[in-house]
Amino acid sequence: MFARSVRPALNVARVAQQQSQGMATLREIEQRLKSVRNIEKITKSMKVVASTKLTRAEKAMREAKKYGAANNELFKHTEIESEEAPKILYVGISSDGGLCGGIHSSISRAIKKEMAANPGTLAVVGDKPKSQLARAMPQAFKVTFNSVGKDVPTFAEASAIADEIIKNGGEWDEIKIVSNKYLSAISYESGVTSVISAKALQAAAGFQAYEMEEDVSKDLAEFALANAIYTALVEGHAAEISARRTAMENASNNANDMMASLQLQYNRGRQAVITNELIDIITGASAL
Repeated sequence: MFARSVRPALNVARVAQQQSQGMATLREIEQRLKSVRNIEKITKSMKVVASTKLTRAEKAMREAKKYGAANNELFKHTEIESEEAPKILYVGISSDGGLCGGIHSSISRAIKKEMAANPGTLAVVGDKPKSQLARAMPQAFKVTFNSVGKDVPTFAEASAIADEIIKNGGEWDEIKIVSNKYLSAISYESGVTSVISAKALQAAAGFQAYEMEEDVSKDLAEFALANAIYTALVEGHAAEISARRTAMENASNNANDMMASLQLQYNRGRQAVITNELIDIITGASAL
């Protein structure tokens, strides 16, 4: 008799608990939906900014590639001829910025692959690849640079990096610049550009046919190094902006998909709560 009298009260308490849980779940979904919507606005704005910057970066890259073509023509017939293995300094060109996909990991993987085949010392431009490579080969570092590439790189920045490498980069016969090559607005790949020292330049067969003073070959090697670094910086900057634009576009698309899923989940939960409330009203009316 006592159990029968208590049963309706228990049913009412259970229904009230289910309704409160349903409303709490709806509030959580609504908060998540609001957060995702705010993130989508941010990523969409960053995509627009990256698209605007990409136009400037592509223009600067086309101008810089002319100097890079001159460098390639200069070193085409200047291979190092030595019985001993040349001392190699690898220069990784990247930046400090994030939210740009695997642009920095591409440089780190390429440097690890090159150093596994031909060991050498290391100089890195950018904090992101520096942190990645410091865990694998901390003893290989000679000099590092940061705060480069926030805007379109200039030849002055490239010259400063080249001077620092010449002063504090140790002894080297050849520099291999590892940077990202811009292929299109949606793709890039890592590549290697070689620059040899003034001593190796004088010993090259292609230059021995000409009479050159020591100062001329030294100045030529230093200018060629700065020129190659400038080309790599500008092309890498364009590849980074392109990768950031693609990453923000993908993030915006994923946010839209998540918003659609959360909105559907919210609507279903809201419909279930309303249905339960209607059932309770109808059941109560029937009991009367």
